[in-house]
Amino acid sequence: MGRRTTTSEPRTPPQAAPRPGRGPAAGPLLPVLPLVLWLGGGQRAPADAPEPDPVTGGATPAEAVSSLTAHLRSGDLAAFAHDAVPPALAPALDQAWREGRSRWPLTELPLSGQIPAVLAALSAPQAERTLLQAFNRQFAGADRELRSAAIALGVFAAQYLEHDGAFSDGERAHYTQLVAAISDWAAQAPLSDRERARAAITALVEASRQGGVGDDARLGQAGMPAGLTALSPVFSAAKQQLRAYGLDLDMAFDSLEVSLLEQTGDTARVRMRYLLAGRPVDAVVAVERVAGRWYVTDFLRHARAAAAVPPADAGPGGS
Repeated sequence: MGRRTTTSEPRTPPQAAPRPGRGPAAGPLLPVLPLVLWLGGGQRAPADAPEPDPVTGGATPAEAVSSLTAHLRSGDLAAFAHDAVPPALAPALDQAWREGRSRWPLTELPLSGQIPAVLAALSAPQAERTLLQAFNRQFAGADRELRSAAIALGVFAAQYLEHDGAFSDGERAHYTQLVAAISDWAAQAPLSDRERARAAITALVEASRQGGVGDDARLGQAGMPAGLTALSPVFSAAKQQLRAYGLDLDMAFDSLEVSLLEQTGDTARVRMRYLLAGRPVDAVVAVERVAGRWYVTDFLRHARAAAAVPPADAGPGGS
């Protein structure tokens, strides 16, 4: 990755801490949304995850950000989850995952509730043919409709961010910029193009087969590290295919510069500046130190909520 000099901390790719389950308002993974929108409508056993390194988080506030986004850039979702939380929290997160109470960190993705349907669609018999037929019926040539939907979704997401009190101030400021950038991009992107859709469907179906997780039940049985390892090929394929639609997430990662704004004891604030879909994004991320290592505060908050055991009288559902 190319690098430029910063005044206080080494440059890193961007990352964000979206609110779990918050749909189209979620952070820099939001650009996967166009693919999820029209995908939502031979299995193998999941791959075993490698033994985790006992060291997690970052040695500095900036490294807490850079280590996570380096994993996003390389498509390693299991490593992302591993480094986002202290080791003591990981067993409870895995237990919540296996019990179906949580799919963190997948709940950081846009439209995370549609992930089971996406997995089922990608792994179904004759998935490529079925998905392409569905695309042709609903979206092929529908440029005006898709662009209108992209604009409407951007307006909705902005309103959602403004009125939902569950977001931190930093999240709200960051995601408002992300929504604007992605809405503008989607309004101009060739989302109705048949050949691009065919290539994307083929790549995503193959990636799903490579990972070997075809439904949410198998994802849960695999446990969090192995389940995320199995999903990483789909995430990487989605990033690659988005380039054909004019959106290069890795280029956005590479464009970011980060600087330490302030540090007080075990808390700090880091400024991130980068380009997404040609638009500048300028955000501040809170980080905190736990047992000598630094973690992104919002991600840590979401993970703790995901790992918490609900009261005995609470209904089913994940974070």
